[in-house]
Amino acid sequence: MATNSLPSSVSPALKFQVVAQQGRARTALMTLPHYVVETPVFMPVGTKGTVKGLTTEQLQDLDCHIILGNTYHLGNQPGHELVNSMGGLHGFINWPRGMLTDSGGFQMVSLLHLADITESGVEFQSPVDGSRMLLTPEESMAIQNGLGADIIMQLDDVVPATNVDPQRFEEATYRTTRWLDRCIKAHSRPNEQSLFPIVQGGFDVRLRDISLQQLVERDCPGYAIGGLAGGEGKDVFWRVVAQSTAGLPPGKPRYVMGIGYPLDIVICRWAGARNRTVRRTQTGA
Repeated sequence: MATNSLPSSVSPALKFQVVAQQGRARTALMTLPHYVVETPVFMPVGTKGTVKGLTTEQLQDLDCHIILGNTYHLGNQPGHELVNSMGGLHGFINWPRGMLTDSGGFQMVSLLHLADITESGVEFQSPVDGSRMLLTPEESMAIQNGLGADIIMQLDDVVPATNVDPQRFEEATYRTTRWLDRCIKAHSRPNEQSLFPIVQGGFDVRLRDISLQQLVERDCPGYAIGGLAGGEGKDVFWRVVAQSTAGLPPGKPRYVMGIGYPLDIVICRWAGARNRTVRRTQTGA
């Protein structure tokens, strides 16, 4: 298939061009303000700005194109104001290539015993000193705007995959869309940072379709697939990824969150996903 007939998209801070496609599997170039990322791509996690055990020079030697920083932890320490004063995360860690920050939402799962979730946002109790922190969609955007990553994530309502309450997934699906609208309104640097929504809905086909429809209507630069890799069976996980990629725009990047096992990466690429991550190290398509 000729390159000029393959899907693409252009937004203020991201250009995406599919360069080859077979079935749903595709390769593409994702042009960010700091680097051109070749996808599919595996994205290592640098929770506080560092990938454990590796320097940024070593990451470049390994041809790493993009790494992930954690909004919750960086917002707590050293704080986004300090990072911003040092040239954002790129300057803070001396990293000239792509950077993505999560929203802080994953801590609703990893720190669930320390979190209270309401329509306003998520209130966390610090595991260090017991102080309270309210993370709202607006605060998540303020922190991420200060950190300055090329791609930033919406604050979504994350439900553990092992939760058995269908009403909780229903609530989270619609709340994620409402929080996305608040994130879009609060995002102060759309010409420098691309905001990605996160598809939710658990394993429910109906809820996933609702989430897909609502988020695609917002016409964002790229999309993430969330709420997976939390202990569910492989057959369920792969089915949800396939459903989600089928409903997302063909000319925009897709980030499957939280995965890293080699087989999952292969299957997700076949299903048309492109940006993937794991908590040990994270990935994208």
